[in-house]
Amino acid sequence: EGRMSGRALFAIARNELARFFSDRRGVLFKLATPIAIAAFFGFIFSGEGSRETAKVAVLVADRDHSAVSAALAKGLASDALLAVAPAGEEAAREAVRRGKAAVAVVLPPGFGEAAGRAFFSSGPKPEVGFLYDPSHGTEMAMVRGILTEYAMQAVSAEVFSGPSGARLARESKRQLLSSPGIDPAERDALVRLLDGVEGWVSREQKTGAGAERPGFAGLTIPYAVREEAVTSGRGVAYNGYAHSFAGMGIQFVLFAAIELGIGVLMEREGGVWRRLRAAPLTRATVLGGKALGGALIAAVTLGATLGAGMLFFGVRVQGSWPGFLMLCAASCLMAASFGLLLAALGRTTQATRGLAILAVLLMTMLGGGWVPAFLFPAWMQALTLAVPTRWAVDGLDAVTWRGVGFEGALAPSLVLAGFAALFGFVVLWRFRWEE
Repeated sequence: EGRMSGRALFAIARNELARFFSDRRGVLFKLATPIAIAAFFGFIFSGEGSRETAKVAVLVADRDHSAVSAALAKGLASDALLAVAPAGEEAAREAVRRGKAAVAVVLPPGFGEAAGRAFFSSGPKPEVGFLYDPSHGTEMAMVRGILTEYAMQAVSAEVFSGPSGARLARESKRQLLSSPGIDPAERDALVRLLDGVEGWVSREQKTGAGAERPGFAGLTIPYAVREEAVTSGRGVAYNGYAHSFAGMGIQFVLFAAIELGIGVLMEREGGVWRRLRAAPLTRATVLGGKALGGALIAAVTLGATLGAGMLFFGVRVQGSWPGFLMLCAASCLMAASFGLLLAALGRTTQATRGLAILAVLLMTMLGGGWVPAFLFPAWMQALTLAVPTRWAVDGLDAVTWRGVGFEGALAPSLVLAGFAALFGFVVLWRFRWEE
């Protein structure tokens, strides 16, 4: 078919750019949309310290009305992550069903007494009910963990210093002495332990009656927590906008690739490619020019999106600038080859557009463009390694807020270039000049 013409290749690319910029309103929409969506997702996931974290709405249905259940409810209400309110059991169930609360905790009658007995023995334990919104499973697990802390504190405080502590110790001792099959040495050791608890409680009650100091406050977690968000450096806050602008930038680069592919299909349907075939141009020249034009349009889209993130939302390249630019170039080449792949495999513009939009949305979702991929199940995280968007988003995360050097961009760029080469091979193999 002759040799590739560099002049013709750049002419075709220039024509693609001219057509892209000819619709000024369309260009504005294509550039503004990813910025707006990225800003929204960035605001939701930014975790800025200036914004108060939303508390989980929890209802407590206390059917026990004991000192232990009251202390437990008070402990839950004091937690910074929860917004606790009292409610009846049926009212709590209805509130959860309507989405007014994420979780409801039901403390059964006799909870305090049964929990105190179970503290010293292996007898039956009271059953705490959890009513939860199935769309808030994460909050349910968090509330269950928090309740464990305050339940241990409330029950142990009652056992070791409350009015029923000595009685519970005596009951547990009688049960222990009447239980057959226990090694005598172990029984004697446990009896001495319960005698010590009984004596401790008696002294606490006598001392606390006339003293200003409080009694035993209950068992607490034996450690403090120091949290440190690890980003590109000490004292550098995490910027959630960096991830959202990377994800939306890649998504709309692929949307631009859809327009490239649909444009090629429309030209083929209109007979443009038949006329080009008669010209002294090779297929490689024509497809190369289209790919170059598509890559340049993708670069405009990605550059505008990430540029807006840097200008207005504090997104910074904390790692390697050469790696960042290499990643952007590889992403744009991958997108352009993806657009031509759609043209090579598609038959009609309508069917191809619908399937292509679905494919891009799935690729963006699986690639972590909407929410970080670490939130996915393990099997899905492994699956997403076969999706180019995962490499693009992870690579941009690495060189922006993670602050990784050039090595953080090298592997993702090579993988993206590999996808571009694979798509290009299929295009050359399956592309048709005409139907």
